Amino acid sequence: MKPTFVCLLVLIGSICASGFSTFAAEPAAAPNTLSATEKADGWRLLFDGQTTQGWRGYRKKEFPKQGWVIEDGCLKKVARVSGGDIVTEAEFEDFEFAWEWKLPPKANNGVKYLVLESRPGAPGPEYQMIDDTLMGNPLQKTASFYEVLPPGPNAKPKPMGEWNQSRIVVRGNHVEHWLNGEKVLAYELGSPEVKAGVAKSKFKNAPGFGEKCRGRILLTDHNDEAWYRNLKVREFPAAKP
Repeated sequence: MKPTFVCLLVLIGSICASGFSTFAAEPAAAPNTLSATEKADGWRLLFDGQTTQGWRGYRKKEFPKQGWVIEDGCLKKVARVSGGDIVTEAEFEDFEFAWEWKLPPKANNGVKYLVLESRPGAPGPEYQMIDDTLMGNPLQKTASFYEVLPPGPNAKPKPMGEWNQSRIVVRGNHVEHWLNGEKVLAYELGSPEVKAGVAKSKFKNAPGFGEKCRGRILLTDHNDEAWYRNLKVREFPAAKP
Protein backbone atom coordinates (compact mmCIF):
# COMPACT_ATOMS: atom_id res chain seq x y z
CA MET A 1 0.00 0.00 0.00
CA LYS A 2 1.35 3.40 -0.93
CA PRO A 3 2.42 5.68 1.97
CA THR A 4 0.22 8.55 0.77
CA PHE A 5 -2.86 6.31 0.82
CA VAL A 6 -2.02 5.09 4.35
CA CYS A 7 -1.74 8.69 5.57
CA LEU A 8 -5.10 9.51 4.02
CA LEU A 9 -6.77 6.57 5.79
CA VAL A 10 -5.25 7.64 9.13
CA LEU A 11 -6.51 11.19 8.65
CA ILE A 12 -10.04 10.01 7.78
CA GLY A 13 -10.05 7.66 10.79
CA SER A 14 -9.02 10.45 13.13
CA ILE A 15 -11.79 12.73 11.89
CA CYS A 16 -14.42 10.01 12.23
CA ALA A 17 -13.25 9.08 15.74
CA SER A 18 -13.59 12.66 16.83
CA GLY A 19 -17.18 12.81 15.57
CA PHE A 20 -16.27 15.91 13.63
CA SER A 21 -16.20 17.74 17.00
CA THR A 22 -13.40 19.95 15.75
CA PHE A 23 -15.78 21.48 13.26
CA ALA A 24 -19.14 21.22 15.07
CA ALA A 25 -18.27 22.41 18.59
CA GLU A 26 -19.61 25.82 19.58
CA PRO A 27 -16.78 28.20 20.48
CA ALA A 28 -16.51 28.94 24.20
CA ALA A 29 -18.00 32.31 25.07
CA ALA A 30 -15.55 35.00 26.15
CA PRO A 31 -15.92 36.24 29.75
CA ASN A 32 -19.07 38.28 30.36
CA THR A 33 -20.67 37.23 27.07
CA LEU A 34 -23.31 34.68 26.17
CA SER A 35 -23.05 31.86 23.67
CA ALA A 36 -25.73 31.36 21.07
CA THR A 37 -27.01 28.36 23.03
CA GLU A 38 -27.24 30.39 26.26
CA LYS A 39 -29.15 33.13 24.50
CA ALA A 40 -31.56 30.57 23.07
CA ASP A 41 -32.02 29.13 26.56
CA GLY A 42 -33.07 32.51 27.94
CA TRP A 43 -29.93 33.61 29.75
CA ARG A 44 -29.08 37.31 30.10
CA LEU A 45 -26.04 39.00 31.58
CA LEU A 46 -26.18 40.85 34.89
CA PHE A 47 -22.68 42.27 34.37
CA ASP A 48 -21.14 43.27 31.04
CA GLY A 49 -17.53 43.48 32.26
CA GLN A 50 -17.37 47.23 31.69
CA THR A 51 -20.12 48.98 33.65
CA THR A 52 -22.20 48.58 36.81
CA GLN A 53 -25.44 49.00 34.89
CA GLY A 54 -28.25 47.07 36.56
CA TRP A 55 -26.76 47.31 40.06
CA ARG A 56 -27.08 49.76 42.94
CA GLY A 57 -26.35 49.92 46.65
CA TYR A 58 -28.63 47.98 48.99
CA ARG A 59 -31.40 50.33 50.15
CA LYS A 60 -29.78 53.08 48.08
CA LYS A 61 -30.58 54.72 44.75
CA GLU A 62 -27.07 54.71 43.29
CA PHE A 63 -24.06 52.41 42.98
CA PRO A 64 -21.44 52.89 45.75
CA LYS A 65 -18.78 55.50 44.99
CA GLN A 66 -16.11 53.39 46.67
CA GLY A 67 -15.45 49.81 47.70
CA TRP A 68 -16.46 48.26 44.35
CA VAL A 69 -14.50 48.64 41.11
CA ILE A 70 -14.31 47.09 37.65
CA GLU A 71 -10.89 45.57 37.05
CA ASP A 72 -9.72 43.18 34.33
CA GLY A 73 -13.30 42.63 33.21
CA CYS A 74 -14.37 41.66 36.72
CA LEU A 75 -16.55 43.23 39.38
CA LYS A 76 -14.17 43.49 42.33
CA LYS A 77 -14.87 44.12 45.99
CA VAL A 78 -11.92 46.13 47.30
CA ALA A 79 -10.54 44.92 50.62
CA ARG A 80 -10.84 47.21 53.64
CA VAL A 81 -12.77 49.87 51.70
CA SER A 82 -16.39 49.99 52.79
CA GLY A 83 -18.84 50.34 49.93
CA GLY A 84 -21.77 48.38 51.28
CA ASP A 85 -23.73 45.51 49.78
CA ILE A 86 -24.97 45.86 46.21
CA VAL A 87 -28.19 44.52 44.66
CA THR A 88 -29.68 44.00 41.24
CA GLU A 89 -32.19 46.58 40.13
CA ALA A 90 -34.34 43.71 38.87
CA GLU A 91 -36.28 41.32 41.08
CA PHE A 92 -36.59 37.59 40.54
CA GLU A 93 -38.93 34.86 41.73
CA ASP A 94 -38.29 31.63 39.80
CA PHE A 95 -34.84 31.72 38.26
CA GLU A 96 -31.34 30.33 37.84
CA PHE A 97 -28.40 32.57 38.70
CA ALA A 98 -24.86 31.58 37.68
CA TRP A 99 -21.56 33.30 38.40
CA GLU A 100 -17.83 32.79 38.75
CA TRP A 101 -15.90 34.00 41.77
CA LYS A 102 -12.57 33.86 43.53
CA LEU A 103 -11.25 34.98 46.90
CA PRO A 104 -7.78 35.43 48.35
CA PRO A 105 -6.79 33.36 51.39
CA LYS A 106 -8.73 34.08 54.60
CA ALA A 107 -11.42 36.05 52.76
CA ASN A 108 -15.19 35.89 53.17
CA ASN A 109 -18.07 36.98 50.95
CA GLY A 110 -21.45 35.76 49.82
CA VAL A 111 -24.43 36.01 47.50
CA LYS A 112 -27.93 36.55 48.89
CA TYR A 113 -31.10 35.94 46.93
CA LEU A 114 -34.84 36.57 47.29
CA VAL A 115 -33.62 39.74 48.96
CA LEU A 116 -36.07 42.19 50.52
CA GLU A 117 -35.05 45.73 51.39
CA SER A 118 -37.77 45.90 54.02
CA ARG A 119 -35.86 43.36 56.14
CA PRO A 120 -32.29 44.70 56.46
CA GLY A 121 -31.35 42.45 59.38
CA ALA A 122 -32.05 39.33 57.30
CA PRO A 123 -32.39 40.35 53.63
CA GLY A 124 -32.48 36.83 52.19
CA PRO A 125 -30.83 33.39 52.16
CA GLU A 126 -27.08 33.54 51.64
CA TYR A 127 -24.92 31.28 49.48
CA GLN A 128 -21.73 31.41 51.53
CA MET A 129 -18.34 31.97 49.87
CA ILE A 130 -15.36 31.72 52.20
CA ASP A 131 -11.92 30.25 52.82
CA ASP A 132 -13.15 26.98 54.32
CA THR A 133 -9.94 26.53 56.30
CA LEU A 134 -11.31 29.25 58.58
CA MET A 135 -14.57 27.43 59.28
CA GLY A 136 -15.19 24.41 61.45
CA ASN A 137 -18.95 24.90 61.46
CA PRO A 138 -20.49 23.26 58.34
CA LEU A 139 -23.31 25.83 58.46
CA GLN A 140 -20.73 28.49 57.58
CA LYS A 141 -18.81 26.68 54.85
CA THR A 142 -18.81 27.50 51.14
CA ALA A 143 -22.14 26.82 49.38
CA SER A 144 -24.09 26.49 52.63
CA PHE A 145 -27.40 28.25 53.23
CA TYR A 146 -25.47 30.36 55.70
CA GLU A 147 -26.30 29.59 59.33
CA VAL A 148 -29.27 27.40 58.34
CA LEU A 149 -28.31 24.35 56.21
CA PRO A 150 -24.88 22.84 55.42
CA PRO A 151 -23.67 21.81 51.96
CA GLY A 152 -23.06 18.15 51.18
CA PRO A 153 -19.65 16.47 51.39
CA ASN A 154 -19.26 16.91 47.63
CA ALA A 155 -18.87 20.69 48.04
CA LYS A 156 -15.28 21.18 46.90
CA PRO A 157 -14.25 24.82 46.38
CA LYS A 158 -11.10 25.47 44.40
CA PRO A 159 -7.94 26.61 46.22
CA MET A 160 -8.03 30.25 47.22
CA GLY A 161 -7.12 32.49 44.29
CA GLU A 162 -8.65 30.17 41.69
CA TRP A 163 -12.00 30.65 39.94
CA ASN A 164 -15.08 28.79 41.17
CA GLN A 165 -18.35 28.31 39.30
CA SER A 166 -21.57 28.58 41.30
CA ARG A 167 -25.29 28.43 40.60
CA ILE A 168 -28.48 29.03 42.54
CA VAL A 169 -31.71 27.56 41.19
CA VAL A 170 -35.13 28.60 42.56
CA ARG A 171 -38.27 26.92 41.19
CA GLY A 172 -41.35 27.36 43.34
CA ASN A 173 -40.22 26.52 46.86
CA HIS A 174 -37.41 24.27 45.64
CA VAL A 175 -33.88 25.69 45.88
CA GLU A 176 -30.54 24.24 44.78
CA HIS A 177 -26.97 25.36 45.44
CA TRP A 178 -24.36 24.21 42.91
CA LEU A 179 -20.58 24.44 43.15
CA ASN A 180 -18.13 23.59 40.37
CA GLY A 181 -20.59 21.39 38.52
CA GLU A 182 -21.96 19.57 41.58
CA LYS A 183 -25.33 20.01 43.25
CA VAL A 184 -24.27 20.38 46.88
CA LEU A 185 -27.49 21.45 48.60
CA ALA A 186 -31.22 21.19 47.89
CA TYR A 187 -34.02 22.35 50.14
CA GLU A 188 -37.61 23.60 50.21
CA LEU A 189 -38.40 27.16 51.27
CA GLY A 190 -40.75 27.22 54.25
CA SER A 191 -40.19 23.52 54.99
CA PRO A 192 -39.90 22.11 58.53
CA GLU A 193 -36.18 21.57 57.86
CA VAL A 194 -35.65 25.23 57.00
CA LYS A 195 -37.84 26.47 59.84
CA ALA A 196 -35.86 24.36 62.31
CA GLY A 197 -32.57 25.70 60.98
CA VAL A 198 -33.77 29.30 61.09
CA ALA A 199 -35.02 28.82 64.66
CA LYS A 200 -31.48 27.89 65.73
CA SER A 201 -29.84 30.75 63.81
CA LYS A 202 -29.34 34.46 64.33
CA PHE A 203 -32.27 34.99 61.92
CA LYS A 204 -34.83 33.41 64.27
CA ASN A 205 -36.55 36.73 64.96
CA ALA A 206 -36.84 37.75 61.28
CA PRO A 207 -40.46 37.22 60.12
CA GLY A 208 -40.69 35.39 56.79
CA PHE A 209 -36.99 34.55 56.56
CA GLY A 210 -36.52 31.30 54.64
CA GLU A 211 -39.89 31.57 52.91
CA LYS A 212 -40.64 32.16 49.22
CA CYS A 213 -40.87 35.71 47.94
CA ARG A 214 -39.92 37.82 44.95
CA GLY A 215 -36.64 39.64 45.57
CA ARG A 216 -33.28 40.86 44.37
CA ILE A 217 -29.83 39.28 44.16
CA LEU A 218 -27.25 40.79 46.52
CA LEU A 219 -23.44 40.68 46.62
CA THR A 220 -22.17 41.20 50.15
CA ASP A 221 -19.50 43.55 51.40
CA HIS A 222 -17.69 41.72 54.20
CA ASN A 223 -14.70 44.06 53.93
CA ASP A 224 -12.62 41.41 52.13
CA GLU A 225 -11.43 41.23 48.54
CA ALA A 226 -13.69 39.30 46.18
CA TRP A 227 -13.81 38.94 42.39
CA TYR A 228 -16.89 38.25 40.23
CA ARG A 229 -17.41 37.63 36.52
CA ASN A 230 -19.87 35.91 34.18
CA LEU A 231 -22.87 36.88 36.30
CA LYS A 232 -25.96 35.76 34.40
CA VAL A 233 -29.57 34.83 35.07
CA ARG A 234 -32.50 33.19 33.36
CA GLU A 235 -36.06 33.30 34.61
CA PHE A 236 -38.58 30.45 34.64
CA PRO A 237 -42.36 30.64 34.35
CA ALA A 238 -44.01 30.89 37.75
CA ALA A 239 -44.26 27.47 39.35
CA LYS A 240 -47.78 26.03 39.56
CA PRO A 241 -49.14 25.60 43.11
